[in-house]
Amino acid sequence: MEYTNNTYKEHGNVGQFDTDDRLEKLNAICNPLQKLSAVIDFEFFRETLENGLYKNRITKAGAKPYDYVLMFKILIVK
Repeated sequence: MEYTNNTYKEHGNVGQFDTDDRLEKLNAICNPLQKLSAVIDFEFFRETLENGLYKNRITKAGAKPYDYVLMFKILIVK
């Protein structure tokens, strides 16, 4: 099982400066997600999550799954 960026859903249409503008606004109000990412290495959990949740797709029909680490982060923040 190889990790590639094409395996997971895209995060939507993002303009050239949208990500930078959003990060600047969040950092101005003390971004709690940045603090959490500085303390926890979420990539440490990738292998465990993919081994436990990965299902071999028979066809390419249907929507691509979200990245497992992204979903794990959402659960932690929630």
